[in-house]
Amino acid sequence: MNRLNDAVMLLHHSGELIGTIAFAASGALMAVRRNLDVVGILLLAVATALGGGILRDITIGNTPPNAFTDMRYLIAAVLTGLLVFVWRVPARLTTWPLEITDAVGLGMFAVVGTVVAFQWGLSAPGSALLGLMTAIGGGVIRDILSGHVPSVLRPGEHLYAIPALACATVVAVLLRYTDYQAWMGLACAVIAISLRLASLKFDWHGPRPWYVTAGDDPRR
Repeated sequence: MNRLNDAVMLLHHSGELIGTIAFAASGALMAVRRNLDVVGILLLAVATALGGGILRDITIGNTPPNAFTDMRYLIAAVLTGLLVFVWRVPARLTTWPLEITDAVGLGMFAVVGTVVAFQWGLSAPGSALLGLMTAIGGGVIRDILSGHVPSVLRPGEHLYAIPALACATVVAVLLRYTDYQAWMGLACAVIAISLRLASLKFDWHGPRPWYVTAGDDPRR
């Protein structure tokens, strides 16, 4: 049990901080693409970085959420947003860096969310679902605030929720049935990040109903 707790704490602190910075950069870069001012940049940076974790904490009853009690995460998100604001980001760097930072945040938060949920006594399936919520929640909030339909709901989008759910599921199984180590979670995060980036490179998409083709309206 001590080894499990040590692994959980190590991955929780380092993983959540890395994910926070990555998602903050993702939100700030999206704000730059939308031509928002400093308020918009900081708002999207903070909302993207902390939104998923806040939803997770409220769901498991960890109130007030960590985002409001541990200022490291808020400070990291704000500093990341300010860095994007003061650094004149070239237009070409608001495309692929946005995808990379988003993928990093997705993988890290899938692991952290699952681990935290399991610590709070949820079953393996429940922990995996909370890991998914933590991973995609910030991106959903970012897309809504920036005036987009969330990417997880847009047709023809590359893999996003599927890598996060797969990562969270594997972590939940490892937590339930093995002597969980921090490197296991890190490996799962790397695989999820790689799968997300590979889907962008090779144009992978989630399966659609066999009777629906591109451009068809499934209601007909």
